[in-house]
Amino acid sequence: MSDDVRDRMRRGTDETAGSGDGAVGGPAEPTTGPEQPTDRVEAAARSFGITPEDYMLPARHLIRIVGPDGRICRSAGEDPEPGHDYPLPADEDLLAAYRRLVTGRRLNDQNSALVRQGRMAVYPSSFGQEACQVAASAHLEPQDWLFPTYRDAVAVISRGVPPEEAMTLFRGDWHSGYDPREHRVGIESTPLTTQLLHGVGVAHAARLRGEDTVVVALCGDGATSEGDFHEALNFAAVFHLPVIFFVQNNQYAISVPLERQTAAPSLAHKAVGYGMAGERVDGNDLVALLAVFERAVRLTRGGSGPLLIEALTYRIEAHTNADDATRYRTDEEASHWRTLDPVTRMRTYLSDRGLLTDDLQAEVQAAAEQAAAELREGMNAEQELDPQELFAHVYTVPTPQLVEQSAQLADELAREEA
Repeated sequence: MSDDVRDRMRRGTDETAGSGDGAVGGPAEPTTGPEQPTDRVEAAARSFGITPEDYMLPARHLIRIVGPDGRICRSAGEDPEPGHDYPLPADEDLLAAYRRLVTGRRLNDQNSALVRQGRMAVYPSSFGQEACQVAASAHLEPQDWLFPTYRDAVAVISRGVPPEEAMTLFRGDWHSGYDPREHRVGIESTPLTTQLLHGVGVAHAARLRGEDTVVVALCGDGATSEGDFHEALNFAAVFHLPVIFFVQNNQYAISVPLERQTAAPSLAHKAVGYGMAGERVDGNDLVALLAVFERAVRLTRGGSGPLLIEALTYRIEAHTNADDATRYRTDEEASHWRTLDPVTRMRTYLSDRGLLTDDLQAEVQAAAEQAAAELREGMNAEQELDPQELFAHVYTVPTPQLVEQSAQLADELAREEA
């Protein structure tokens, strides 16, 4: 967004705010009654010493801490702006995240192989997006919730769900392979964008109960074109709910490029229209992602209201194993993004700092191989399936149609065994 647009936004706020009490963007008279969402935004802005407009608008430059070469980057065009300066995460957090990053990459490779072997029906790979998914759950507490999409298996596993349970859905054996309540992870959602509404609902319920809960709801760039995206963000902002909306902008909604979806300067700019803050971060820079999420979780838990984070990344592999990506993008484009690989970038950064030794790298890789072996063994085991489970957990009280269908199936199975 250009400086003149920002200036017009600031003037508009100043002109409608009146003289106030000296606070930037403050009201002409003291407010009375229940606290409003705008009060939360102004309080958060004041904590950074900036205007509400600069708090809500993303930084002029993409938030990046470690460049593609694995080195700290603070070039002239990327100097941090007031309120958008993020400190380096702690070394132990960086190493823990790197372990999950390497494991996520290995499991992505393993899952793609299992699909080719016929052990899984489908797998939407997140190869190249693993840094986003590791960061999404890195700062969540046990009482918090994560609502993923169908492409967020690495985020689900990083939250603590065993890999085999996370993959059961893609084998077609069960509605979901894990208990959402146990792990505080929603089911990997295939319907587009519905998980955002689920996340907002959980956050609203937690707010009504007085619970300390933060929700991270993930989606892709394609989801921002859906009506559910608008409804989820608008509801969360009006009721200032503790939700972090995380958009992994991997450039394509299946085959539709981003420029055919929106004319906005960025997806992060959409936040200001709902009255919440938006930030745009390099989705292949795990260090920056961890820093941005640490602040986002802290602000949201502290009552500042919902936030939107857009991560600029790329889906290296096809949409799923049933997709032919060569029909809508070039090999040169994908090759360019391979040079920005988050795993290579993080390994270089940690090695150069002396945090990642050869022995530790071997240990991390061995743990990833062990996770892949356990997943492979679990997926290769033959399952004993009960067809009647098809009707379980659909409704609390089965509908007459389900009861009739279940009885019909039971009768057919009995006749086959006779």
